[in-house]
Amino acid sequence: MDPVTPRGGSAPGRPPSLEEAAALPADRVLEALGVTAAGWDEEEAARRLAADGPNELPGHGAGVWRVLARQFANPVLVLLVLAAALSAATGDRANALIIGVIMVVSTGLGFVNEYRAERTAQDLHRRVSHTVAVVRGGRDRAVDVKELVVGDVVRVGLGSIVPADLRVLGAQELEAEESVLTGESVPVAKAAAPVPAGTPLAELASCLLMGTVVRHGDATAVVVATGTDARFGRIAQGLGERAPRTGFQVGLTRFSLLLVWIGLALMAGILVINLLLQRPFVDALLFSLAIAVGITPQLLPAVVSTSLAAGSRMLAREKVLVKRLTSIEDLGNMDVLVTDKTGTLTEGAVAFLEEVPAGDGGRPARWGLLCCEADPAAGGTGAGQNALDAALWQAVGPGGEHPAPVAGVRRVDLRPFDHLSRTSSVLVDGPDGTRTEVLKGAPETVAAVCAEAAPGDGAALQELFRRGLRVIAVAVRPAGQETELAPRPPAGFALEGYLAFVDRPKADAERSLRELADLGVAVKVATGDNAVVAVTVCRGLGLTGPGGEVPVLTGEQVADLDDAALAEAAAPTLVFARVSPEQKARIVRLLRARHSVGYLGDGVNDALALHQADVGVSVDTGTDVAKDAADVVLLEKDLGDVARGVRGGRRIFANTVKYVLMGTSSNFGNMFSAAAASAFLPFLPMLPQQILLNNVLYDCSQLAIPTDRVDEQQLRRPAHWDLAQIRRFMVVFGPVSSMFDFATFALLLGVLYAGPEEFRTGWFVESLATQSLIVLAIRTRRVPFLRSRPSPALTAAVLAVVAAGVVLPLTAPGRLVGFVPLPGRFYAALAVMAVLYLVLIETTKHFFFRGEGTGPAATGGPVRPPSPPHHAAGVHRRATGFAARRGAPARVSYRARAVSVPGVTGRGSAPDDGGPAAAAPPPGRTAAR
Repeated sequence: MDPVTPRGGSAPGRPPSLEEAAALPADRVLEALGVTAAGWDEEEAARRLAADGPNELPGHGAGVWRVLARQFANPVLVLLVLAAALSAATGDRANALIIGVIMVVSTGLGFVNEYRAERTAQDLHRRVSHTVAVVRGGRDRAVDVKELVVGDVVRVGLGSIVPADLRVLGAQELEAEESVLTGESVPVAKAAAPVPAGTPLAELASCLLMGTVVRHGDATAVVVATGTDARFGRIAQGLGERAPRTGFQVGLTRFSLLLVWIGLALMAGILVINLLLQRPFVDALLFSLAIAVGITPQLLPAVVSTSLAAGSRMLAREKVLVKRLTSIEDLGNMDVLVTDKTGTLTEGAVAFLEEVPAGDGGRPARWGLLCCEADPAAGGTGAGQNALDAALWQAVGPGGEHPAPVAGVRRVDLRPFDHLSRTSSVLVDGPDGTRTEVLKGAPETVAAVCAEAAPGDGAALQELFRRGLRVIAVAVRPAGQETELAPRPPAGFALEGYLAFVDRPKADAERSLRELADLGVAVKVATGDNAVVAVTVCRGLGLTGPGGEVPVLTGEQVADLDDAALAEAAAPTLVFARVSPEQKARIVRLLRARHSVGYLGDGVNDALALHQADVGVSVDTGTDVAKDAADVVLLEKDLGDVARGVRGGRRIFANTVKYVLMGTSSNFGNMFSAAAASAFLPFLPMLPQQILLNNVLYDCSQLAIPTDRVDEQQLRRPAHWDLAQIRRFMVVFGPVSSMFDFATFALLLGVLYAGPEEFRTGWFVESLATQSLIVLAIRTRRVPFLRSRPSPALTAAVLAVVAAGVVLPLTAPGRLVGFVPLPGRFYAALAVMAVLYLVLIETTKHFFFRGEGTGPAATGGPVRPPSPPHHAAGVHRRATGFAARRGAPARVSYRARAVSVPGVTGRGSAPDDGGPAAAAPPPGRTAAR
């Protein structure tokens, strides 16, 4: 069907723009797009997808050239390239070639490992999917958001991330939160009515914009623009593919810059000394530059990314998907976990247990069924409802175990559940034509709008709570001739009774709580449920405070406390009951002042808290907005998986820091020795290419560190990036290394009477052997091999590098670099020095870590929390659900893809979501009133 020319001036042969569609009546928009309310059939949708391309945004592709360019981002490395070119220009082409080969090997190692890490991140993103309910051929079906095409009719509801630019066709109580575009977290009302022509983009009340969140209600809408044709797509494209850096990445950069400045200072000093000694300028320059490069751990980015990528693959096998590799550091650093109750401590499989009538004649089950999201009088299966409605439907709905009579009842209006009133309501006409409003929700909220309850009603409610049951109150009132429901329930209801549901504690929850406690992670529960129910569940699982008590704060108490008082009260509290989404986020924010906080949640009401936490954890079955806000996604909602994720995060981070500690200390010692030797020797103590070769071989052994074992004691406390400790480690252990370098100098000059070639060869072999073997000792604060065994891969890599250093002077490549064979007594003396070196290192390590009170990969003390994500970070995070797959076809755009977005302003930073929580609406629910 060919599209017709719509009123409003859109040209023939192309779909209307978003502004044009917003000004047209809903039926005219469908006509202009050439589609009906039944949507495209599958063949037409497939044809359009092939022609227009997928609904994707740039990002998360593993870019070969981008990764390769990063290997040359080190300014000192660039200087060395220039110096090698200078060497070639002055005639020393062999030396320049050797340096070039070593540099190619070094950058090649970094490139291979970083590229593999990016591919790992890309694969992890693909495993976190986003789907949308689409009408195809008159039937609803779940479709990946990337398969949407212009003209698709979609259904979106509470918690949905809008998958494209949409024109609303019909809506119920629809509100959208557009902070990702405007920076404003206040939700905006949406409706199907057209807006005046020329309305600014930010005021298009008849449209839903890609990337925004449905905060209330639901809608049926038609796709007007997808991918980079959508407004959000243009903004995301303008920001580029690379997301803002995390605090962990900033810390690595700062430390690398510190080493660069130290290296440049050494370079300048050594260059001056060598020039004063009247050595050739090119040799002096190359030597000083090699010293500067040598002090920096050249493969630090590769080792970090390799460690994180290997760890993320391991966590994925544990059903823990890490969306951002650098958030692994935050996962390991976590010492407080705030979680919801349902599905985490309990099974999440809610079953209707019983009805408790109010007074003598209530019928809460029948009235409660009429107030479900699906209309029982209309038939159907009732699929897609929230958990409580689904359980009630299964028990007393059509085809249930004990069906309630609903014949002759007609639904007039529905107000879906919202977390502000914690209620839902319907207007229904009975068989006799009497119109009634039915209210269902939290007992205290329903009771507040009811007349005085019967004497036994309160006691019955408390007994249900004490049994740990989830309770919903049901009330009714005569509605006269009303045709629409008020946004909030009015007074004048009569209580019909209570519906009791059971959600049994998980069999393994108690064990998972013990695992987290053993890891030093305190668990706190934030729930919208009643305090008595939450306390009953926690006490049954052993989640108690001193004396077996369960300290509780309710939402009302939280609202009455200022930030200072709430921060003090939240510290010992284990249960936060009846708390709103904003209160959850506030609690997390205040806890972060003293702790590294993780938050586990899967609903729309959890999005604010997920953004506020140091590490947000969601579930693959959670709402799109929760998965979007999270850094880590669990394939199953299990606290045991969280505990395994924490252990994995600490193991990964511990191995990363091992490389930093060992590499910087050994490099610092070697370069300090080289600087000192150059001051009194009549020749260069080591040639530039030999220094670089030493570093490359040593770094090759370090690439096996991600496979290393980590001591159990290092896993039992949070780990974090501590630059001060790394500096102390470098200053202490670097000079210890230099002591044995000086002993080697004495052996070579005073005993073996070595010339320049023998001296350089001997120092190269000793330096490579000692700094490689010492990896096996420094990797743990315990006695190596006896009480802490390294991984087989690391052991093999270290021994292979030591063997290479011993054999290299005997080979032709060794002679090309400037090495000569050494006498056997040198190797005998080297073996003795290596043993003494290990003993001295063990002694130094004992006193160092006793003074530090911590291991090499974990430090105690509070961590300064990172700032909340700013607006650009929010856009990048939201865009991950639409990230392009590798090798995706190019898009065909109907309109120019300008980056600027008229009518949309960024008025400050705001969280990506402030919505309430509930299950997404059923795909088949009618949205129009």
